Amino acid sequence: MSFRAALLALSLSTALVAVPAFAVEPAPLSELVKSVDIPYQQFTLPNGLRVLVHTDRKAPLVHVGVWYHIGSKDEPAGKTGFAHLFEHIMFYGSEHAPGDFFNYLQDIGATDTNGTTWYDRTNYFETVPTGALDRAMFLESDRMGYLLGGLTQARLDAQRGVVQNEKRQGDNQPFGTVDYLVNDVLFPVGHPYRHQTIGSMADLNAASLATVKNWFSSHYAPNNAVLVLAGDIDLPTAKAKASKWFGSIPAGPANIHPVVPIPTLSANIDKVMHDQVPYARVQRSWVVEGVNGHDTEALDAALSILGGLSSSRLDNALVRGDKSAVGVSAGLEDHESLSIVTISANVKPGQDPAAVASHLDAIVADFIKQGPTADEVRRVATKEVAGQIAGYETVGGFSGKGPTLAQGLLYSNDPAKYKKDLAETAALTPTRVRDAAAKWLGRPAFRLTVLPGVREDTPEMRAIRGDVAPPAGRGASHFRKPGEWPATVVTQNAAPDRSSFPPVGQLAALSFPSIERATLANGIQVFLARRPETPTARVAVSFNAGTSADPRDAVGTQSLMLALMDEGTQRLNSIQIAEAQERLGATISGATTLDRTSMQLYALKPNLAPSLDLLADIVRNPAFAEGEFQRLRAQQLSAVAATLADPSNAARYVAGPIAFGPDHPYNVWGRGNGDPAALAKLTRDDVVRFHHDWIVPSNAQVFVVGDTTLAEIVPLLESRFGNWPMDRRARPVKDLTAAVPVKASRIYLVDKPGAPQSVLRGVLALPVTGKSDLVPLESANDVLGGGFINRLNNDLREEKGWSYGAGSAVTSFEGPATFLAVAPVQTDKTGESLSAMIADVKAFATTRPIEAAELARSVNGAVRALPGEFETSDAVLGALQQIVWLGRADYYYVGLPARYRALTTTQLDAASRAVIDPAHIAWIVVGDAKVIRPQLEKVGLPIETVELPKTN
Repeated sequence: MSFRAALLALSLSTALVAVPAFAVEPAPLSELVKSVDIPYQQFTLPNGLRVLVHTDRKAPLVHVGVWYHIGSKDEPAGKTGFAHLFEHIMFYGSEHAPGDFFNYLQDIGATDTNGTTWYDRTNYFETVPTGALDRAMFLESDRMGYLLGGLTQARLDAQRGVVQNEKRQGDNQPFGTVDYLVNDVLFPVGHPYRHQTIGSMADLNAASLATVKNWFSSHYAPNNAVLVLAGDIDLPTAKAKASKWFGSIPAGPANIHPVVPIPTLSANIDKVMHDQVPYARVQRSWVVEGVNGHDTEALDAALSILGGLSSSRLDNALVRGDKSAVGVSAGLEDHESLSIVTISANVKPGQDPAAVASHLDAIVADFIKQGPTADEVRRVATKEVAGQIAGYETVGGFSGKGPTLAQGLLYSNDPAKYKKDLAETAALTPTRVRDAAAKWLGRPAFRLTVLPGVREDTPEMRAIRGDVAPPAGRGASHFRKPGEWPATVVTQNAAPDRSSFPPVGQLAALSFPSIERATLANGIQVFLARRPETPTARVAVSFNAGTSADPRDAVGTQSLMLALMDEGTQRLNSIQIAEAQERLGATISGATTLDRTSMQLYALKPNLAPSLDLLADIVRNPAFAEGEFQRLRAQQLSAVAATLADPSNAARYVAGPIAFGPDHPYNVWGRGNGDPAALAKLTRDDVVRFHHDWIVPSNAQVFVVGDTTLAEIVPLLESRFGNWPMDRRARPVKDLTAAVPVKASRIYLVDKPGAPQSVLRGVLALPVTGKSDLVPLESANDVLGGGFINRLNNDLREEKGWSYGAGSAVTSFEGPATFLAVAPVQTDKTGESLSAMIADVKAFATTRPIEAAELARSVNGAVRALPGEFETSDAVLGALQQIVWLGRADYYYVGLPARYRALTTTQLDAASRAVIDPAHIAWIVVGDAKVIRPQLEKVGLPIETVELPKTN
């Protein structure tokens, strides 16, 4: 027997003892459905503003969300992108709150802060400490009722530029222009959903101040909006505050939404397009019913079974089966008036896209004929319930309890729509699902094939993308024209005093759960943080490994090993593992950082024991079957190709060797999925060896956060991991003290021909580690490039309009930390943008010290945001691991407010200037070299060309 074969035998034979069998039945679906509930109360102000209130006292936080029933489908021809443009404008000053709203929001410690626009609505939201609720409602009401007094031509021009750079940034991604073509084919001329929400460059350029003001006056009134307050609030308080801040804003003209037909193609339409993509993609698209449709839930279930579940039909046939695809998907993009179905497969390089498309079509046709099994339908429902429970751990954000209620009221006139949808999903039968699929997917489809190549740049494609004025007859709906907009209502009622901001009330201190500890029989340490608010648990079995444990000549080994672990054990194959998770409503996934490798479990409390059975089997008994190894390696090679095709990820990919040199373990930073040449040489034995060396009990820790106790969880872990034989042999080590070369600043240029944007990325390894006291340095960076209000973003986005967003970060690892500065910028401003970033960083390090106001904003934001940062058990799990890995005190986060308040501008300047040396920052630039190199030559730094590795 060879050494490698003996190694494998040892790895498997020692692991197969005493992991419990899978004998426990999952909790009944009916029991799980009952646990999903968001109690609410509702009232309407005299001006028509509908208000929703949900009380959740688990944290001193309140989610504030305002949803306007206006989106891109309501835009008339020639005004595409207006709704999204106004989403941006409404963040930049009103009559009584001049300047950037993010400034005010950071000052009160707002978290989950954003604004979004889609076809049917525009929303703004933030989660704030309870004591700051009046301030948040002042801001939201001021931009609803008093925006126009703060809107100037300069502000319009600035945000127009930001939006256009957002469009360029999206278009710059692989497959970034596919949706333009899909909508162009699916929707007839004049249909409200035909154009993309981002809008047309020509329409955005043509937007005048008067027209934009008219757009606002016509649509953003209280009677066209929903206000949701969720969290540490009750109905009487909500009524008083909503009446005070919003009650005096007059009603406006009612939004008249266009009639939206659901188009059906008369026959299949086949098209081929070329783009700078890493692999071919075959795609099928249809237009179907919206969120209130009779068949929406059944069709959504059908699509999950086809390509949404881990055990989906398409996965099993195309990815696991004939291995002709490296990824599949099927889903429903649901909107108020209609939805868009997309089924796709990413073709494995070397395979025939036409053959993959034919196989995909045959699978869909068979599903329409035969329908799903009862088990498939139940697994879909269980995963849906589990996802709902996880999402409702937050009161706000994109999908928490507040947004769920508001969307139900806005689209369906029913805040509890989510509950009806869930009940309908739980009651689905195979026949019902089959019939819905037959009805909607049996119609003609748009059949698109995207092939690698040069992005097509014909006048027609430029018009479809909105880069130029569209041909006559194209564009948005004729349903409403500028002259048809209703007149603005100008009556004024008594209003509260807005001459000064309402004070921030008393703020509750952060309550971080106590850390409880235990040790299993074999020495594995267990760390528990109790979070009993939701019936779930998160478990991480973590190993001191990470991508930095990869052999220098085999980068990607760890990631491939981690991907293979849940693709087959000695008991279960990959399909059985996927199905087991779906039946349990559990999610098991690998996670990795530079320093750590872990398998993580999200489980419903009633199904915790069998979920842990599955986790233990995956961790201890991976089969690493040769067929699965070959399949996952091919998928990982495609993932690397996708990374290199994306300009932002390409900049990350080349950063590690530049920042850390050839000898430090961290030179794999940004290259975790591996090097194509090294991956091609990897064997199954290499993966087995990595598992044998690093995934061992002597190198393990277990972290648990959720609705459990130490007395309950330790016996469960003991029977699954405590009997894992301890291996006392010598193991490989990582030398995190290896020298990092210090080089003079220079530009590293990566060529991306035809890119409409450039990506700038500055990197510098620092002479401190994650175990150092980084609070002063991180607070200093907050001023330079952290959050939204920072010097870099203010310069490149707000003042110059050359970027959608710029910023910087101090990234802490167990070894050397790094300084990172990033900005995607428009191509024609690449050189000037880089010069501006260099100047900003240099001034920060020399001539422009941190100002008292900047320190105050940073401290206020950091202190007040802490409760919101730990709203979810996932966030607590991450913090718990950081405490242990970096040797921090249990009370580290509880003690942060005092640390922040004690900071001085002198301390921050000293901390940053001691380690951030502009003369040694490496500047990576990814863009169209023939266009940007002449610009970069004017920057005055040496330029070195970096070639990306070949992927085919």
